[in-house]
Amino acid sequence: MAYQRVARAIAWLRVHAHRQPSLDEAAAALGCSPFYLQRQFVSWAGVSPKRFVQYLTKEHARARLAASANVLDAALDAGLSGPGRLHDLMLTWEAMTPGEVRAGGAGLTIHHAWLDTPFGQALLGWTARGVCHLVFAADDGMATLASAEAELKQLWPRAAFQAAPQEAADWAWRLFPWRSLHRGDDASPVGSGSSGPQPIHLLMRGSPFQLQVWQALVRTAPGTLCTYQTLAQRVGKPGAARAVGSAMAANTLALLIPCHRVIRASGDEGGYRWGPDRKTAMLAWEAAELDVKNGLIA
Repeated sequence: MAYQRVARAIAWLRVHAHRQPSLDEAAAALGCSPFYLQRQFVSWAGVSPKRFVQYLTKEHARARLAASANVLDAALDAGLSGPGRLHDLMLTWEAMTPGEVRAGGAGLTIHHAWLDTPFGQALLGWTARGVCHLVFAADDGMATLASAEAELKQLWPRAAFQAAPQEAADWAWRLFPWRSLHRGDDASPVGSGSSGPQPIHLLMRGSPFQLQVWQALVRTAPGTLCTYQTLAQRVGKPGAARAVGSAMAANTLALLIPCHRVIRASGDEGGYRWGPDRKTAMLAWEAAELDVKNGLIA
């Protein structure tokens, strides 16, 4: 997959971004030709490695933070995600009641499948009420895949589980309809039966504070960054930046609850449950897509 092929390059570029390495230097360090590296990045992200490196700098992150402040407030105050949500996903959500959480999923049937996504394999779980689980595998090892499935069942110990691999392709297109930024290829998979984006319903399970934080994040738009402190203020707990970080770590709906958009006020990316390279990749991809929409990339 494209993400696995460039993951090693992303890791190297993150470490050396402060030096603004050239294409030749990066290719030599990675043991490939400059042509190969350029082609892989343009194919995956629609931008060159040089442009990608620009997205990794603290200066870029701080500029995004400054530009995002009023946008985030306006979107949250209006109760909307605003224009330009990543791939025009339309999200609605409902929270499980405390009683339902204590029941451990009793009475629920959770379908699950492994999806091939732009950021590696992800385990999806969904019920008749909505998507309840989306986590990335740390790698492609079978032990990791098995542990991810075990975690899902531990979170919902009394639910019934049903593997549904035949639905993986349709779900992957609905959740990740990611087309090349330059080719404009938005074809859906055969059998998807969909001519455009459809609402995605989320089923959230968490504490009242976690739910508040996650709902605020769902309303943010791609390319919009915020700090832990900003989110704490938005949910009426200005001194709870550390608790916001804990809410990020407890998120089991990767990307759909976009905790990758929360960074430190210094411009540092901060931690991420599914690894710093994956967080970097998500932020860079969203920044590239936003620049395309704004006409900054031809």
